[in-house]
Parts: sequence; C-alpha cells; structure tokens
Amino acid sequence: MLRRITIIFAIVIGCGFLIAPVASAQLAGQRRAVANQAADTALPAWKAVVLGLVEGVTEYLPISSTGHLHVTERLLDVGSDSATKDSADTYAITIQAGAIFAVLVLYRRRIIEIVRGVLGRSATGRRVFVALTVAFLPAALTGAIFGDLIKDQLLAAGPIVGAWILGALAIWILVPRLGTSASRSLDSISCRQAAIIGVAQVLALWPGTSRSLVTIIAALAVGLSLSAAIEFSFILGLLTLSAATIYDGASNGSELVSTFGIATPVLGLLVAFGSAVFAVKWMVRYIESRGLAIFATYRLLAAGVTLLLIATNTI
Repeated sequence: MLRRITIIFAIVIGCGFLIAPVASAQLAGQRRAVANQAADTALPAWKAVVLGLVEGVTEYLPISSTGHLHVTERLLDVGSDSATKDSADTYAITIQAGAIFAVLVLYRRRIIEIVRGVLGRSATGRRVFVALTVAFLPAALTGAIFGDLIKDQLLAAGPIVGAWILGALAIWILVPRLGTSASRSLDSISCRQAAIIGVAQVLALWPGTSRSLVTIIAALAVGLSLSAAIEFSFILGLLTLSAATIYDGASNGSELVSTFGIATPVLGLLVAFGSAVFAVKWMVRYIESRGLAIFATYRLLAAGVTLLLIATNTI
C-alpha cells in the first residue's frame, strides 16, 4: 500500500518537475509581446504544467481535484492576490477540458452509442442519455443557485481537509457494506437510480469531497456493478465538467486570457489530458482488482500534509 501511495506522489509531484523545464524552454522562445511577458510572469509555464498534471491525475480519482488544485495553487503562489484570484479560479476550471477530452477518447464507444440514442437510433443509448440528464440536474441547479456561496465559504484549506477526512471514512465504512459484487449493467439503469446518484453528486460541490467518489458510492448503493458505477461516474463527470467549463469560460474567459495569456492555459489543458488518460486507465484496473481502500489512506495522508502546511503558515 505504501508503495502505491509513493507512486501516486511521484506522479503528482515528480513528473511535473521533470516536464516543467522542457515546457518552460519551449514557451520562452515564443514570448514576443509585453502582454505575453506579463502573462508569463503571472503564470510561468512550469506552474501551468504542474497545475495541469495535478488536474489530470486527480480529476477522476476519488481524491478531489478541486482540493488538490487549491492547495497546489497556494503552494505555487498562483492567484494569491485579488487581481489574479478570479483568473486562477477560472484557469483551474478551464483545464478540466483536458480531463473531459480524456474521457471522450477512452469511452468513445459509449459516447457514440449515447449520440445514436439522442438521434433515435439506439434504445440503450437513449436510456443512458436520459439517466445522465436526470443525474446531472441536481448538482447543476444547486451550483447555479449556491455556487458563489459555496466558493466563498468552502473553497479553503480547512474545509477541504474536513472533506478529505470524511471521504476517507466513507470509503472505509460505506463501501464494504455496499459490496462490489452487484451485476447490474449501465444499459439497464433507471431514472430513479440516476436521480439518487445525481442527488449524491450535490455533495461534491463541497471542495475536497470528490465527485467521482460520491457518484461511485451512490451507484453501488443503487445496485450497479462496480464497472458500471465507474463508467457512469466518469461519463456523468464529462457532462458536469463540460457545463462548468463552458459556463466559467464564457463568464471569465477574457479575464483569464488577459491575465495568463493563451499559451499557458493551453499547455495546462494538454498536460491535463495526457495525465488524465493515464490516471483513468490506472484507476479502472486498480479498483476492479483491489477496491477503493488505498484512496482512503491517501485522503488522510493529504489531509495530514495540508494541516501541516497550514500549521507552518506555508499556505
């Protein structure tokens, strides 16, 4: 178990610093204008790479990408002043597009089936599409109404630590009771099951909770098999993350570009895509053979490290 945790830390931290010098050198040759130079100062290429790596690795793992990005931004001093905070928040949401593309690639067959269902050419695709829509609405409506309040009150290191700890307890207490031996496939998901998963997804609006964690647990609770729970969670995430990215990009995209330029957000997005492909493939193989327990251990470790950073005034 410790070896697995070491591997995760190596991926999140080590790879970023291995890739960073190359990415920084490539972008350095492209700095031509004063505006671009200012953007590079606000978000150097190596920081964009690290944030993209953190986003890609943590987005679909049940450990919370929002929590990791918030702590990483504080460590890298990104968005620490009022002039760049909103842009940093938008950047963190925008690079989710990289993780979105990863799921589009990895689950392209199911996506194609859903599209065929929308066009009336697949009954199964239509059923899954309706279920996704039902599951999407609770969190979408809650986020639209209370999004600013949640960001103001809960997007901080303290609440994130609390969510990490509660998530670890949920894995240890709930998952063994639910079991992972159910055989119901995603093809037979009902609107009632989807609605329950959708209500559970509202909990993930609390930064640090993990959208994939609560939706996988909820899917297991309503009787889906483990593989079906993972697949539905990821595709629901595709819909949820797309909506959040489009909304925030449309609202604050111009401010993002004026603060950070174009090259660094694109770089972060590309890194997020590559790392998300790796993370999703690894997670599916690992969970199906060994379960979720390692993520509970990791969440407690992340909470402990963050508490130490808070105590030492590092973040």
